[in-house]
Amino acid sequence: AARFTSRCLFAILFVLVAAGWADVSEEEDVLVLKKSNFDEALQAHPDILVEFYAPWCGHCKALAPEFAKAAGMLKAEGSSIRLGKVDATEEIELAQEYGVRGYPTIKFFKGGEKESPKEYSAGRQADDMVNWLKKRTGPSVATLNEVTEVESMIADNDVVVVGFFKDAASDGAKIYQRAADAVDEIPFAMTSSDAVFSKFEVSEDSVVLFKKFDEGKNTFDGELTKEKLLAFITANQLPLVIEFTEQTAPKIFGGEIKSHILMFLPKGAADFKDKMTEFKKAAEGFKGRILYIFIDSDLDDNQRILEFFGLKKDECPAIRLITLEEDMTKYRPDSNAITAEGITAFCNQFLDGKLKPHLMSQDIPEDWDKNPVKVLVGKNFEEVAFDPKKNVFVEFYAPWCGHCKQLTPIWEQLAEKYKDSDDTIVAKMDSTANEIDSVKVHSFPTLKFFPAGDERKVIDYNGERTIEGFTRFLESSGKEGGALEGEDDDDIEDLEDPEGSDVEDRHTEL
Repeated sequence: AARFTSRCLFAILFVLVAAGWADVSEEEDVLVLKKSNFDEALQAHPDILVEFYAPWCGHCKALAPEFAKAAGMLKAEGSSIRLGKVDATEEIELAQEYGVRGYPTIKFFKGGEKESPKEYSAGRQADDMVNWLKKRTGPSVATLNEVTEVESMIADNDVVVVGFFKDAASDGAKIYQRAADAVDEIPFAMTSSDAVFSKFEVSEDSVVLFKKFDEGKNTFDGELTKEKLLAFITANQLPLVIEFTEQTAPKIFGGEIKSHILMFLPKGAADFKDKMTEFKKAAEGFKGRILYIFIDSDLDDNQRILEFFGLKKDECPAIRLITLEEDMTKYRPDSNAITAEGITAFCNQFLDGKLKPHLMSQDIPEDWDKNPVKVLVGKNFEEVAFDPKKNVFVEFYAPWCGHCKQLTPIWEQLAEKYKDSDDTIVAKMDSTANEIDSVKVHSFPTLKFFPAGDERKVIDYNGERTIEGFTRFLESSGKEGGALEGEDDDDIEDLEDPEGSDVEDRHTEL
């Protein structure tokens, strides 16, 4: 009989474990993760940045080469940090476990912990990801005492902040450290070296932001506090004018500046350079207060954004301003002329609170009430929805939204059921072309009920999207399956477009 020794047991266990690890395959240095190997991957690689993606998602396809590049950069450095990806359309259980509601969703699992991953919040270029991960896993400030080290760091990054402090234990250096701890996407360094001070012509304690655009560098001036230092970095870390692209979108929407002015202009226009010069000149006076963004109106990828602002290609060039607070507000200048003086005056009016929001509306269709589902636009919404004698149930939709298309036959069936009712109206409104002050729509489809009466109540529908659910809701006067607007903010919203868009097609991201 064979002897079963401890060495044999170890060998068997090693083979079993090795077989388990072998299941974690790689594609272009990116770990291919599944429900079956997720825990094993976290044990083998405690720090993993994981992308939950959909194969059909355009944003995921655009991210893929940069994600792989970042994975390769870390691997080449010998870093223990790895990047992984999960096909959320196949690994549905895993995606649900981590609350994936759109694509791509990127989460950072640190120290092998799988319960509360950190949401990735920086840019989508390889350098952005690598810098963010290094700051999450290592010291937030690199101590550099050689001129070549500082020069190399500046050369390798688009934006670098360097603290020049003779005494690394001084109060100023401690404030600088706290500011660095609060910023994820930019590398920070500190030096006390006389040689480095001399090389960069710094004579006293100072903070300098080096960048590969606009002025090239900015030197902090004023009382050194964490708040003022962070404001200085926010104002100077982005170009005066930033082009809207897949790569810059996270920086634009994830930043501290929530007031954005947008110039829609074909990049191939003969007067492109002249208009960009005027736009950039105006931007100089609003650093840190209003973000200036250029959008190429000829690009197919940007047509959804034009639609959101009610613009067509032949209406460009055009200027629009938007505030990305909880309730977005859009503004339109009186003139379409693009001059530094006109744009500056427009922005000053906005900051002084002298502008009225621009609300889009289509014209009222002649046959808006011909069919069971009534058609609402901005110009007839108030009159119909807030009719004190009517109960009005409205679907706010987008023509391109896959979920809205799925709801259409059910919504029409519901309208048919109530078409002869004296007090109940089933209606719809295209929210990509119509806006109203009284209702803010952030995702599609959004369903709201406006009960009869003079109180102007608005009830959100949060129930099942079936004839039975809708009927119970209407027959109970909005009690079954509904909540007063604002009472239930935890409802999962439909943000994806199966035809190719994703979570970034929501209003909060243009």
